[in-house]
Parts: sequence; C-alpha cells; structure tokens
Amino acid sequence: MNIIERGLRRIDRLQQRHALLGVPFATVRKFGDDQAGTQAVLLAYYGFFALFPLLLLLTTILGWLLPGHPGLQNRILNSALANFPIIGTQLRGDVHALRGNLLAVIVGIAGLLYGAQGVGQAAQSAMNTVWNVPFRDRPNFFSRRLRGYAWLAVLGLATLISTVVAGFGAQVFPGALGWLWSQSVPFAINLGVFTVIFRVLVAAPLRWRDVRIGVLLAAVFWQGLQIGGGFYVSRTLNHASDVYGFFAIVIGLLSWLYLAAELTLFAAEVNVVIRDRLWPRSLLQPPLTPADRVVLARLTRMAIRRPELDVSVRFTDDAPALTRNPGPPGDPDSTGDPGSSPGAG
Repeated sequence: MNIIERGLRRIDRLQQRHALLGVPFATVRKFGDDQAGTQAVLLAYYGFFALFPLLLLLTTILGWLLPGHPGLQNRILNSALANFPIIGTQLRGDVHALRGNLLAVIVGIAGLLYGAQGVGQAAQSAMNTVWNVPFRDRPNFFSRRLRGYAWLAVLGLATLISTVVAGFGAQVFPGALGWLWSQSVPFAINLGVFTVIFRVLVAAPLRWRDVRIGVLLAAVFWQGLQIGGGFYVSRTLNHASDVYGFFAIVIGLLSWLYLAAELTLFAAEVNVVIRDRLWPRSLLQPPLTPADRVVLARLTRMAIRRPELDVSVRFTDDAPALTRNPGPPGDPDSTGDPGSSPGAG
C-alpha cells in the first residue's frame, strides 16, 4: 500500500468503529448508490413546472371557498408563496384565479391537476428508490396517482392551517414572541407534512419510529432553506437589473428546488440507514463490510419487476457469508441463504 492508501485505510477503520462517523458516511454512500442526486433533479424539474399550475389551482379554490374575504385569500396565497422565497415576491401580483363558466373552470382544474401530478409521481419514485422497494411491489398506475393527489392535498391543507394559526399568533403575541410563533408554527406543521411524505409515498409499511429522525432533519433543512432563500432575495435579487434579475430568479428557483429535493432525500436515506443498520460501510474495497453486501443485494433485488421472477445474490470473495440480508420493508426475499456456497449468481 502506498502512503495515500494507508491514510485512507486508517480513516476507514476509524469511521467503521464509531457510529457518529459511520452513520453519516454510510448515508452519503447509500445516497450515491441509489443515484438519489438524479432523483432530486427529476423532483426539481417536475416541481418547477408544477408550481404555477398549483398556484392557479389554489387561487381558484380560494375564490370559491372565500368569495367575500379577499384579505384572507391574499393571506393564504402569500403564505403559500412564502414557501418559495426565491420567486414568491415576483408571483404575488401575477397569479389569478381561473375565470369563465362552470365547464371551463372544471376543465381548467382538471388540466392543472394533470399537470401538477408529475411532481407526486417523481416523489414516489424517489422515495421507493431510497427504500429500494422492488418494482414488482410498487403501486400500480391508479394507486400512484391517488397517493400523489393525497400528498398534494396534505400540502394544501398544511398551508391553510399554517396561515390561520400563524396569523392568529401574530395578533396575540406582538414583537419577539410573534416572530417566534411565526417560526415555530410552520416548523411544527412541517414535521407533520414530512411524516406523511416519508410514510405515504413509500410502498411499504413504515412506522413513526422508522422515520422520526429523518422527519426532524427534513423539517430543519426546510426551515433553513426558507431563511436562506429570503436572505438571498433581499441581498441579491432585489438589486439585480430587469434582465439579469429574470435569469437569476429562474436559476435561483431551480437551484433552490434541487437543493430542497436533495436534502429531503438525504433525510430519507438517514431513516433507511438507521432503521436497517446499514453501517458501517467501507471506504475502500476489498473487503466488503456486511452492510456493503446488504446494500448491494438490495440494489440487485430492486430490479425485480414480475412476481414470476426470483433473484438470488451471492458474493465471490472470501468474506464470511451473511447470516441476515434484510431487504426493503415487506420484501419476501429479505433473508439471505447462509447455506449457499460462494459463486456467481
């Protein structure tokens, strides 16, 4: 071994001995193994194109539900736009409700729902990939869309509750207490939203304790992104020229959505690593750690698309055979075959 490899081996042994280092490293490794960065790109892409249809849908529904309360309509819309600090201020005056006869509005809403459901499908694909759910166990066409619309309904309800509760607190608690209330209420609501996301969008039975750490991390990440986005707008975009500001808004929004998707998926990966004890992972191979083998086996089984298909995984090196090879939740092939001899499989 050269001096660089010896140094890396020492670091590898250190992180494998200590969970405080091993869990973050294993999470980063699994994030790369699952190609979660690619999933985050798809989420940002569909999220970008779903944003305007969702805002149109929200303003149309508010116009129906609160026809005599324009002030409350504006408060709810501003609350929804506050979740997107990069572009929210620019959209406040450009988003209007659908107009026309009843048939035209119904057709328009149907088109908006169809256009917005892409982000729900991308989110389900990403979460199932993070949990390595085999394709044969994933929801069918209709179930996927039902889950996607349920997720959008949860987001809309959370926005409404956040607006009402935060507005009430701002009137009751002036000054610093009002600011604290306005920060803590959205954070608490985000905890509930991410709990739904991390459980409903995965085609496997998960309990609260399986996702609680990732839920907390995701809520912290989201709160930080909103604060950071507001800082970016106030310090950069507000002083940009019209042309430069337009491109800065588009690039800034896409970057913000991508970073939000990446951090959310990273929080989900933390859930998987901790729940299934997918650490320690090796920095250099060989040898493979037991957790390395489990992850590689899960990635192989994830490609199973038909009930008639069965896949066995064996390793050809001299490392001890696994006695336990957990797959994704609900996977019938989640136990290994300790009696199998090493060989190509």
